[in-house]
Amino acid sequence: MLSFSTPSEQHLEKPPLTPDSYFEPIDDHRYKPTTHAGGAWAQDEIHFSPLGGLVAHAVDRHRTAAGDNGLLLSRISYDILGRLALDECEIEVATVRPGRTIELVEAVVRIAGRPVVRARAWFLAAVDTSEVAGGPDDRLTSPESLATWPMSDAWPGGYIASLDVRPVAPPRLGRTAAWISTPLDLVAGVPVGRLASYLALVDTANGIAVRQPPTAWMFPNVDLTVHLHRQPRGPWTGLDATVTFGPSGQGLTSTVLHDVHGPVGQAQQILTVRPRPGT
Repeated sequence: MLSFSTPSEQHLEKPPLTPDSYFEPIDDHRYKPTTHAGGAWAQDEIHFSPLGGLVAHAVDRHRTAAGDNGLLLSRISYDILGRLALDECEIEVATVRPGRTIELVEAVVRIAGRPVVRARAWFLAAVDTSEVAGGPDDRLTSPESLATWPMSDAWPGGYIASLDVRPVAPPRLGRTAAWISTPLDLVAGVPVGRLASYLALVDTANGIAVRQPPTAWMFPNVDLTVHLHRQPRGPWTGLDATVTFGPSGQGLTSTVLHDVHGPVGQAQQILTVRPRPGT
């Protein structure tokens, strides 16, 4: 005699779907991280890179709801206040200094009710300065001509495993230039701006140019500050990163940021450097 499972049993028998985003929205202010957001230092933590992009997305939503005045994001600075558990997060955004030509916005990320990230973003007026525009124009080799580097060979975590990383040249000790992209959405089912998607990959800089193996030394960043002189375009985030370790437990990752048209700004990350326990 043939037997047939009920619809509910059929549903239970299906394998779970692999998420195609870093976060899933719960409501307008709360988000659930997926396995792809898993951290490199601890896989039960959120990697800060996609969380930084999510903060930029929340800031975009806040400014759009208030009536976007056409100002451009020119600096965003994140302070990481504590452990980023791989758990539901809530983002609260407020305008600290409104203005027609200069505006300051603040965002606070909470996990389990505790503030874990505080960010401030400066927006400046958009003015046609093409007549006087200029600066270093050293462009990175186009990513389409480069081979993919398996960064997950050096780093664990769902976030690192999700990336397409293409070094311009073989990575060196404390010095690497590479293109980063991802096939995943930042937030499932929600349109995300180009700049938020770009910023979601910037924190990767501290992992592409390591000075010591992360199995022996820890060097997490406690902040990330991004300055932009031009709004990035296209799907690739270019990172030309240099890592320096000092003699007393501090380090610095300094990065020139690129898109395929050239430099767009700079990023800085201060590091706390210490040997891994037991090594």
